[in-house]
Amino acid sequence: MIRTCLARPSQRLFFTNSTPNKVLLAAMSSSVNASGLTTEQTKGLKERQPEAYEKDIIKALHEMYSCKPTATTFNIYAQDGIFHDPIGHAQGPDLIRDQFVGLAKILPRGDIQRFRVLEAPPPVPKTTLLIDQDIGYFRDPKADSPTKVVNSLLTIETNAEHKVTRHTEEWNHKKETTSDDGFLGMLNEQRKKLTASVTGAFVGGSK
Repeated sequence: MIRTCLARPSQRLFFTNSTPNKVLLAAMSSSVNASGLTTEQTKGLKERQPEAYEKDIIKALHEMYSCKPTATTFNIYAQDGIFHDPIGHAQGPDLIRDQFVGLAKILPRGDIQRFRVLEAPPPVPKTTLLIDQDIGYFRDPKADSPTKVVNSLLTIETNAEHKVTRHTEEWNHKKETTSDDGFLGMLNEQRKKLTASVTGAFVGGSK
């Protein structure tokens, strides 16, 4: 411990080019979710009231996650907007629509048990909306209890026109695997894109 404190800068643990520091930074990066915060941080965020310009987005999210999308639900997305969750990856309003229409065919009922708009601290941009939600999904819409209750963090990134450029859903606020995470991540990401294409074919494709 004393030797570490007295060592030259190039030998200290947190020196920029040191191997231990790179390992530490990699570990920190892998522990954060799409918001740039850790699971523990986002789970501990306080609720806030939505801004006026966020209300259309929130209305659309309610329609999506209650498995009742309408003709205008997906107008919230930019033309190159991306949706990403643990089982799907789609780009563009039409393919994102296919994802949620496909979900509604499998799970025709979704009860929003909790939906909290979160007060996000820096470094989360003001243009990013964070939501903590619990959804009870039903395979049998007449059942008394849901097939599965899913807690998730929604990280909704928007542009200057308040259109959604990226919509990331992470179950239990935990980071989703992407192609940046190496070979296994790449395989998983490609599987998700294939899933999105297959879902689109089953529900009749993009309109």
